[in-house]
Amino acid sequence: MRLAIVRIAAVALLAGWGTVALAMGSSTPETPKADSDYTKAEKAIKAQDYKGAIPLLEQVVAKQPKNADAFNYLGYAHRKLGEKEKAQTYYETALDIDPNHLGANEYMGELYLEMDNLQGAETRMAVLDKACRNCIEKRELRDAIDKFKNKGKAS
Repeated sequence: MRLAIVRIAAVALLAGWGTVALAMGSSTPETPKADSDYTKAEKAIKAQDYKGAIPLLEQVVAKQPKNADAFNYLGYAHRKLGEKEKAQTYYETALDIDPNHLGANEYMGELYLEMDNLQGAETRMAVLDKACRNCIEKRELRDAIDKFKNKGKAS
């Protein structure tokens, strides 16, 4: 099983898939992988078409109200559109469904930094510290926290 995951990750990197897909931290086993609203929404997110992704993801969560991945992507899309309150609500829903969801913890931490809430970001980092050893979500949130802490220190 691990070898299959490593092979998939290698193919993803070689294919040039963006960090959005790699950092999303999927956790919902019921997320359909075929040509579906979720798949179309993923493509829209990768193309930075956040407005186009939102109605697709809303259809997914209407059918699958326990789909943490879709709620996480809804939060991501709204955050990228500058709608921080909506983003926070969707991330919280994803984390209610799966408190250890890697992507939602990373993205919620990044949202907290955008809101100048270092303590909130560090709380999400603590969850990632326990949830994964050296995952990309943990590395990316750590980098974002370090940049936040060092902001303004350079002369």
